[in-house]
Amino acid sequence: MIWFYQALGSIREFMALGGDVLWAIMFVLFLMWTFILERIWYIYRVYPARKRVVVAKWETRSDTSSWYARKIREGLISEAAVALKRNIGLIKALIAICPLLGLMGTVTGMITVFDVMTFSGGGNARAMAGGVSMATVPTMAGMVAALSGVYFGTWLEHKTQTETEKLEDLLQHH
Repeated sequence: MIWFYQALGSIREFMALGGDVLWAIMFVLFLMWTFILERIWYIYRVYPARKRVVVAKWETRSDTSSWYARKIREGLISEAAVALKRNIGLIKALIAICPLLGLMGTVTGMITVFDVMTFSGGGNARAMAGGVSMATVPTMAGMVAALSGVYFGTWLEHKTQTETEKLEDLLQHH
């Protein structure tokens, strides 16, 4: 249990090093990964059952070649595609927000540096070091947070497209 308190202390020190913007980055990162994990859960646990229901509904139809049947097929595919793509736009938006929050941390850190320079005359390097860390740490954290989600955001988008195409292939005329 001591390792937990040590890890918590390290996180607290890191958050203090980067300023208040790191809390916003952490919140956005937590939100982004919550949505990513929810989409992965949906694709691998929920969607297969839904796909079976859609295919069964299509297979029970006697008419699969009329205009009306084609429109029903398009509707079934569209509903499944919308359910698959839910929150992917939000995930991509959160990925884009992370570097912007990092840049905001850079600006607030530089403002801190300029405040220190105003009061100390600019010759006190130790006094400016806190502001410099507040300028660089959030930038790094924002970029790392965004990079952690870029792969999965792209993968989820590709996976939903692939699953939609597979569903289209399953719903053929018979």
